[in-house]
Amino acid sequence: MQETPASEKIIELNNCNIWQQDHLVLTNVSLSVSRGEFLYLVGKVGSGKTSLIKTLNAQLPLKEGTGIVAGFDLSQIRSREIAYLRRKIGIVFQDFQLLIDRSVNDNLEFVLRATGWKDSEEIETRINNVLEKVGLSLKGYKMPHQLSGGEQQRVVIGRALLNDPDIVLADEPTGNLDPETSEGIIRLLKDISSTGRSVMIATHNYTIIKKFSARTIKCENSKISEVRDDEEIELEKL
Repeated sequence: MQETPASEKIIELNNCNIWQQDHLVLTNVSLSVSRGEFLYLVGKVGSGKTSLIKTLNAQLPLKEGTGIVAGFDLSQIRSREIAYLRRKIGIVFQDFQLLIDRSVNDNLEFVLRATGWKDSEEIETRINNVLEKVGLSLKGYKMPHQLSGGEQQRVVIGRALLNDPDIVLADEPTGNLDPETSEGIIRLLKDISSTGRSVMIATHNYTIIKKFSARTIKCENSKISEVRDDEEIELEKL
């Protein structure tokens, strides 16, 4: 696995076993991710991609090995600290998970208030800022069903950026989108990584990987490994 200078590491896992309840999903996971790095996570359904993301987010406990994410020790983290870790991590889901009975602005305000924001002016300013970043500055009044799939995913990315996270974890963010819209979403996520945030994308979209090449980590046979340039064609067989 490629070495990353210690001073730049935002994610560092060493000899970790990743469990989903009583099922061992990945063994001996060691992974370093730099601040501002953009990378892919690939593998078959059930290979452990989502379990790894859930471990990084402390949704699944790290029982074995050591893991530091955004300065938090996953093996020692206390329940009351998990909310603070999650403010450092923005999550982008395939299925959007927007509140369908609220406007875009109200969806984003709900998240901010749930994470401790109280001042209405600051909330409005923050919402306007993230919607501008994702190209939806004129769509805040709309309801989710009035938006295209690509626009809804941009809202989800905006939601992930609300608390200015160090890391964005995207789980199949283009899974329900057409090719052109998918490219727009990946370009947006690459732009986000250029602002100093680390972006990890779990994906099956190998067209995207070929078009927007980046470091790629493969989950296979309960292990992770880094995909070399000469392995590119093998991705098609996953």
